[in-house]
Amino acid sequence: MVLAPTVSFEFFPPNNSKAEEQLWEVMQKLSPLEPAFFSVTYGAGGSTRSRTERLVERIHNFMPIAPAAHLTCVGASRIEIENLAQKFWNSGIKHIVALRGDPPIGQLNDNPPKNGFENAAELVSGLRKIADFEISVAGYPEMHPNSPNLAADIDNLKRKVDAGANRILTQYFFDNELFYRFRDAAVAASITIPIVPGILPVTNFARVVEFSAHCGTSVPAFMAKQFKGLDDDPETRALIAASTAIEQCENLLANGVNEFHFYTLNRAALTYAICWHLGMRPMKKNGPKANAA
Repeated sequence: MVLAPTVSFEFFPPNNSKAEEQLWEVMQKLSPLEPAFFSVTYGAGGSTRSRTERLVERIHNFMPIAPAAHLTCVGASRIEIENLAQKFWNSGIKHIVALRGDPPIGQLNDNPPKNGFENAAELVSGLRKIADFEISVAGYPEMHPNSPNLAADIDNLKRKVDAGANRILTQYFFDNELFYRFRDAAVAASITIPIVPGILPVTNFARVVEFSAHCGTSVPAFMAKQFKGLDDDPETRALIAASTAIEQCENLLANGVNEFHFYTLNRAALTYAICWHLGMRPMKKNGPKANAA
């Protein structure tokens, strides 16, 4: 019997109450698949900090799935980050995704404040001094856009691991060979913690191309060919998106991967369908713990 993979789902905090209730319905749809955790992003420069805090706490209090709160170095002092981390721990939120982070929108300088954490490795080390958090960090199969080469990128990743990270969640990618190259380089650097590939089901191909150019992710030519002419055909586009992600995941499974981190874009349908095909089934009626109003 082939066991279904372990999955986790990532969401971003909505900017209004209506969108938050829609997201809550998405989480209720996905939670019966019993993911390892729901992660909640932290906007550029900490721009969504209060909304991230509120959503993480709501998940913790009313969902049966453990939340993972994103924390970034940019836009906050060391003491602010330490206080927030301690607040999370005291509330029972014990999983942090530790990131260097992007600068606030419109700001070119992404340097952390002088009284802040310099990088993600420092942040991981700081979190370890506060409590025994479960700590996930980011990995980049195609290198971080600011890295000069893959070797330097792996060196930086190794520093995060040596500082106490438990898991690596990768940036999404579409070419599995790039992931295998990255994984091999990490193993060669004596990185032994799980490396979990990030999977992005494509809901809007044009936007994916635009965003991928910004974050350094390549989009294979075959995908452009598959999605060509489907801008005004959402039903067919969804079928192509699901089949593309399923093929990617099946190839990863055949090459030793047994965990996936899905970037849901706050939507359930595609991610749920992909997980179903991969053998996951809702285990029970896995709704809110209590009135989540």
